[in-house]
Amino acid sequence: MSVEILLAEPRGFCAGVDRAIEIVERALQKFGAPIYVRHEIVHNTYVVNDLKAKGAIFIDELSDVPAGATLIFSAHGVSRAVQAEAMARGFRIFDATCPLVTKVHVEVAKLRREGFEFIMIGHKGHPEVEGTMGQLEDGIHLVEDIADVAQVQPAQTDRLALVTQTTLSVDDAAGIAAAVKARFPKVREPKQQDICYATQNRQDAVKIMSPQVDVVIVVGSPTSSNSNRLAELARKLGTPSHMVDSAEEIDALWFDGRQRVGLTAGASAPEILVNQVVDRIKALGAVSVRKMKGIEETVKFPLPKGLKLDPHE
Repeated sequence: MSVEILLAEPRGFCAGVDRAIEIVERALQKFGAPIYVRHEIVHNTYVVNDLKAKGAIFIDELSDVPAGATLIFSAHGVSRAVQAEAMARGFRIFDATCPLVTKVHVEVAKLRREGFEFIMIGHKGHPEVEGTMGQLEDGIHLVEDIADVAQVQPAQTDRLALVTQTTLSVDDAAGIAAAVKARFPKVREPKQQDICYATQNRQDAVKIMSPQVDVVIVVGSPTSSNSNRLAELARKLGTPSHMVDSAEEIDALWFDGRQRVGLTAGASAPEILVNQVVDRIKALGAVSVRKMKGIEETVKFPLPKGLKLDPHE
């Protein structure tokens, strides 16, 4: 096959994922293994396995963490109940919650004090949704689609605010938000949309790339919300797409009769996996790789106090 690979730009790690992984690696360097992490630090199999090999232990229940241990909260955030229990158990705690998720938590707490109830757009069971909804004891209602909007029953509608999971499909979330506004015209929208810059940028790149290619490959783990949204988006735009956790999952049949392959990666997928997928497609006969022009991301988030390795940092 005489195939060209078109690389989406931007793709792969975002600032929140970079920060979360660095928090775990620095904690391992500074305090030694084991370091305990509540939930997968980010939703990527390769990243989690790499950190396990370095001495990170991933747990879901705080009862599995020994007293006095170092505990890290994942990038998705945790509920207030989990925070309180971790503090009560006396762990050394570092919070790797993405600052853009923390922004949503802060806004929810502030508006609740002002008497607001909330409608949250998100996926039930996702750890970020559980963390955000867990900022409050009550008064926050989850909707997953437009049909849910018709069923939701807030106690009052004068003070109602809308929040969203940060890794949703921008277009799907906009459609659900429109349905919320139609039913509750007074609903207060976020000052800045909750969907994060990286999710938006990667989806925008797929929108530009999809019409130019015959098939789209998304590097990302099945648990990664933003990776799944990229594959869905390509399909909605009429381009066949496949999500792979590693190069081993590539199927040569996907490229039969296809001249151009679009390649992107979710915000939790490392570039090493992208490179391995490129090598695999080249081994199947791809002859060239071209990078799209795209937004250059320069966002960087500071690390929590207590993780400096160099006194001059």
